[in-house]
Amino acid sequence: MNPIHQNRKALSATQIVTQLTQLNGENAQGWKLIDGALEKTYTFPDFHRTMGFVNALAWVANREDHHPDLAVSYGRCTVRFNTHDVDGISVSDFFCAAAVDALLQDGAASGPAS
Repeated sequence: MNPIHQNRKALSATQIVTQLTQLNGENAQGWKLIDGALEKTYTFPDFHRTMGFVNALAWVANREDHHPDLAVSYGRCTVRFNTHDVDGISVSDFFCAAAVDALLQDGAASGPAS
């Protein structure tokens, strides 16, 4: 198991805001805190590319043993991370959110939905 996922604790509100600012960076990548989870919607030009993203995301989630909730449709996928065993948001959620963003560094998606 990746050491980042060991001895997890729920982050405080201040820690979450700090981590969210770092995750989104100067370009505001689109991660938001919604109903106790980190959430971002990715858009794609077609179903094939949406499913390619979902399959790559599934590989990352299994590798990290930290699985998001997904809502998948023709040209979009909404990803939600929270840590159920700490009943909140942990460093694992931010680590995995950054890993998901890294999947698209080659421009495979059209970017976050508004």
